[in-house]
Amino acid sequence: MSRSGADAPATPSKAWDGALHKCASKRNPLAHTLQMKTRKVATAFSWIVFRQRRRLDRPGIPRAAVPSGDPDLLTLKAVRAIRQATVLLVDDLVGDSVLRYARRSARIVPVGKRGGCVSTPQAFIERLMAAEALRGERVVRLKGGDPFVFGRGGEEAEHLRALGLDVVVVSGITAGLAAATPIDVPLTHRDHAHGVIFVTGHARRDARPATSGAAATQRSPHWPTLAAAAAEGLTLVIYMGIATVESLQAGLSTALAADTPVAIVQHASLPQQRSALCTLGELAATVERKALDSPAIIVVGDVVKASLLIAERAAQPERARLAS
Repeated sequence: MSRSGADAPATPSKAWDGALHKCASKRNPLAHTLQMKTRKVATAFSWIVFRQRRRLDRPGIPRAAVPSGDPDLLTLKAVRAIRQATVLLVDDLVGDSVLRYARRSARIVPVGKRGGCVSTPQAFIERLMAAEALRGERVVRLKGGDPFVFGRGGEEAEHLRALGLDVVVVSGITAGLAAATPIDVPLTHRDHAHGVIFVTGHARRDARPATSGAAATQRSPHWPTLAAAAAEGLTLVIYMGIATVESLQAGLSTALAADTPVAIVQHASLPQQRSALCTLGELAATVERKALDSPAIIVVGDVVKASLLIAERAAQPERARLAS
């Protein structure tokens, strides 16, 4: 179905892209402009919606909203915000199916952040949001997942509030939930798990040695402790764990049996989603054999048993055919 006007597809601006990278130089006048403090800005994230409103002379102008992955998971608020945006700062995981809601005249700026890849500096993104909003643009930050679940939303909220900004958060669907549902894995179940833990698979690269206070929260995950919690009936949902999957497996194996069920979901909710079911003892080998890569979610716990049973039943006719 063709679209026109505000509903027409938006296209990235190569000229703006070039300007974006030139701004990285401190000698560039525009870079100096982006470093200015501002009192007003608006932003939003993705499946999420991390929304910010500017105080304007004209009240009631939405300044944010968003989603990514499966466009059917977008909220109505997210769609409205995308339609009203004049500038969209877009994460790598936001697909064209989401951007089709943007107006034709909207300027789309890629500001990808991917683990293990060259990423746009967070400080630059924050200055860019502030500068564009100061110019009177309606700025939307599109990022997959929920901003307050490993989405840098807390950091951005702190930055924006320090500039005297109002921050309103509209929750979205985090990848840990989006990954479990399509493979029929309930994260909690009265017979298998009475709770769930969301945990990142790695710490900040610039993390300080953990001694006490804030520094203690920057340590790498202590997998034996998490394994002990899982052994008491908690499901583990691990974000960004592929790069350290071998140490992750070794740490969890200190308190969990090798036959503990595990699910791995790559590109959750996207058209190219892939998944694999295995046991904890086979986790690293399965990741290598199936060539699974980031972004991916790893679910550990007895709640995965249902999917394992379904897969086993589906394989039985094929085994019988091969044996005959």
